[in-house]
Amino acid sequence: MSVVTLLAADELISQPLACQGGPKVIADTCEHDALFHWPHVTEEDIEAVVRVMRAGTFSGLDESKAFEKEWGEYLGTPYNLTYPNGTLALQVAMYVAGVRRGDEVICPSMTYWGSIGQCFTLGATPVFADIDPRTLCIDPNDVERHISDRSRAIMVVHYCGHPCDMDPIMAIARKRGLKVIEDVSHAHGALYKGRMVGAIGDVSAMSMMCAKSLPIGEGGMLSTRDRQMYEQAIAYAHYARHGELEDEELRKYAGVPWGGIKGRLNQTCAAMGRVQLRHYPRRMGQMQSALNRFWDLLEDVPGLRPHRTTTNSGSTMGGWYNPVGLYAPEELGGLTVRKFIEAVNAEGGRCGRGINFPLHLHPVFNDLDVFGDGKPTRVAFSTRDLRQPRGSLPASEAAADRAFGVPCFREDQPEIVELYATAYRKVAMQAQKLVD
Repeated sequence: MSVVTLLAADELISQPLACQGGPKVIADTCEHDALFHWPHVTEEDIEAVVRVMRAGTFSGLDESKAFEKEWGEYLGTPYNLTYPNGTLALQVAMYVAGVRRGDEVICPSMTYWGSIGQCFTLGATPVFADIDPRTLCIDPNDVERHISDRSRAIMVVHYCGHPCDMDPIMAIARKRGLKVIEDVSHAHGALYKGRMVGAIGDVSAMSMMCAKSLPIGEGGMLSTRDRQMYEQAIAYAHYARHGELEDEELRKYAGVPWGGIKGRLNQTCAAMGRVQLRHYPRRMGQMQSALNRFWDLLEDVPGLRPHRTTTNSGSTMGGWYNPVGLYAPEELGGLTVRKFIEAVNAEGGRCGRGINFPLHLHPVFNDLDVFGDGKPTRVAFSTRDLRQPRGSLPASEAAADRAFGVPCFREDQPEIVELYATAYRKVAMQAQKLVD
């Protein structure tokens, strides 16, 4: 059904809320499934994958090396390595950043576990920093207080597509002799002040699994400008590529991966990645256009704030993975975000919880003895108890009540984007009716 056949937006907004018996703004959400379907797989992707299958070169290297070269040209990094998933790529990034047993890595608490959980495998300890409530990324103003003589790296996460404030982070790292690792899993193609995220820190790593904005099936990538880091990454998990090593000290141990890990990417995923990358700038542009349109339509709505970069800042949201909004319940009569989400979904608005649980409160990072050391792994490798109780990172702890997921538009179809924005506007403008 075309939007033009529906009631005008003002009339839709004035109707009773769907959760209270009124008509839904979006009567049939299934009608729009194609707008949200991801990834976009075309005959070009299928032909590339089938070519590998027919050749029987699943465990080869040619497609991966070609994909690495093309990704490096896109990102602006001379050294790039594929991996079977982003989690392993991030683990290797920690290793080449010098993270070893007893070291500490500073990371935002508001992120997916895959950003930092690998610390335990390396015998290191995660130390969580608070977030900026506006960007939901690590707060540079909270980093320095967590630095100790055991700190080795800062893990920044460009969370939900928003680029982290890299200039102050890099300044702190250089002053304190730390490496900066960028987790770009949410932000392929995003810019920070005109620079590609993933090419600013010392090393970056990212997931490219099927739900990500740049999907290759299942896979990850490590990128750096540092030849030594690149060679260490090869030594750690790419034993079949040890012939590429130039460092004589590293070559002494060629033939066996140092980490006891096989980092080779299935070539069907590399082949798909090459195709997806060719189309990514155009597809990314569609996602940016649609989501900016959505937020522009809600600009004057109380209680709802866009989670996006500011105009004319030179920064962008890239593929805008897992788009979210920021919620101000005090502007909506105290309506909880949970009830707001329920009401928007009753209108057909595709609203979600939005963000992760703060990691510093998760029992795995506080109580679990992973390796049988007789004490929680979080403290097993350290000379001090680095656990952080409730109340220690207030912005991270409050974030779940102040964020909500919004529709992840994959194309910009203005009339449909406006329809979804109307569902959000309707609930916000009638929020008082939902307050107990």
